[in-house]
Amino acid sequence: MRKIIHIDMDAFYASVEQHDNPELRGKPIAVGGSSQRGVVSAASYEARKFGVRSAMSGVIARRNCPELIFVKPRFERYREVSLQIRSIFFEYTDLVEPLSLDEAYLDVTENKMGNPSATMIAREIRDKIREKTGLNASAGISINKFIAKVASDINKPNGQKTVNPEEVLEFLEQLEIRKFYGVGKVTAEKMYRLGIFTGKDLKSKSEEYLADHFGKHGPYYYNVVRGIHESEVKPNRMRKSLGAERTFSENISSEVFMLEKLTNIAEEIERRLQKSKVAGKTVTLKIKYSDFTLQTRSKTISYFISSKDLILEMAKDLLYQEKMKDSVRLLGISLSNLNTDKPSVKEKEEKKEVVVQLKFDF
Repeated sequence: MRKIIHIDMDAFYASVEQHDNPELRGKPIAVGGSSQRGVVSAASYEARKFGVRSAMSGVIARRNCPELIFVKPRFERYREVSLQIRSIFFEYTDLVEPLSLDEAYLDVTENKMGNPSATMIAREIRDKIREKTGLNASAGISINKFIAKVASDINKPNGQKTVNPEEVLEFLEQLEIRKFYGVGKVTAEKMYRLGIFTGKDLKSKSEEYLADHFGKHGPYYYNVVRGIHESEVKPNRMRKSLGAERTFSENISSEVFMLEKLTNIAEEIERRLQKSKVAGKTVTLKIKYSDFTLQTRSKTISYFISSKDLILEMAKDLLYQEKMKDSVRLLGISLSNLNTDKPSVKEKEEKKEVVVQLKFDF
């Protein structure tokens, strides 16, 4: 039986800004989103009371909360704090899987402190984070990553929830379906139409029924509601893609202007690639039109690239692939199929590599 902790920082970006600037404490703030076309990256809990949420347009956020204070994001600062937090995780275990700057899974089944209580470890970690950074964190503790992730939301902010092995099935049966990790708004609405409102309702459906209605996700839903989720904490979680995008203050329809924007984006990606020391084979162009419809176009080559010139050349080809159907409000480029990806079975055989899978005894 594994002991998994999911640590999730509370309103991380906004909390860092309030910590660094005491004048912002206790006030509704939003990171990003200040321009007419801007989007909120994070909102303080004071702002969330007014319905301000991440990914919301700045205009709607301001409408919901006229007193909202917009703060320019400082990602270097957030990364600095994130590294401080991760250093605390590694005091307890090397099995740490970061999901983003503000959350991570920890496997503490066997830990450096020799502490048999994952609940106590989570509390200690949260106390140390508070002491070292001045920020609050919430935690979920259970037998697998899925339940720990769901549990970390239960007592937010600045709380934790443990779901013991004997409590798992009852916990999942009583859980509202929209709180299941992996069930988004669209899927939840579809489940409602099928009479699925709680974990108990979901559990009453056969695997075949769920596969018929939800495709490849059906077996996943069938298993997790029964407490089955075998995914291990992966300490060497690799980046799958790297990209950048820009939302424009005014819609653009001229391809000349689009190329200018793509050049700037390609330069930003090159900087990030050099910093991460990675390269990729697949370039994807992301286009969001003025009516908010989204389109992606991709192209894969046989060799790895990381220079802005080659990335831009492929992005140009994708841009001219077909005529624009409308004016554009956002352009983005991403590079995937990176040289950090694990080689396929065929590639391994071609290289005649001997791959040894390390296993830990728990």
